[in-house]
Amino acid sequence: MDTSSIELRGAQIDRIEHIDGRLRLHFPRVEIIKSMTGSAERTRWWQAGDLVIEGAEPLAPLPEPPVICAGGDIDENVYTYRDMIPIPLNARGRVGCELKLADSDVRIRVRGEALRLEMEGVPKYIEHIRPATA
Repeated sequence: MDTSSIELRGAQIDRIEHIDGRLRLHFPRVEIIKSMTGSAERTRWWQAGDLVIEGAEPLAPLPEPPVICAGGDIDENVYTYRDMIPIPLNARGRVGCELKLADSDVRIRVRGEALRLEMEGVPKYIEHIRPATA
């Protein structure tokens, strides 16, 4: 099975909007790792997009952007994705995120009722990631 995921470490968040229960975190450029079944190589891409949480309830004050993400968790019901966001992502139920910010003790902590990724345009290729040879 082919998989794609966003790397949270190092991802910039340049807009944070919380309006009428909808939280939108905008990433102007995130790195995406794509893996293909049967291949030891992976590829790195970049793309812009938003993480959107409906019925969002911040559990801590939201920081002023821009901020750099140092990792964290994305919760989708019984699943927790650490330091990454799977693509695609569209879930309902018990969802949320706890994102660590670089050079800070501040975290973006939010719970909600639905969670989705809205990617902009098409991914742009950066490089192949080859496994280390012994």
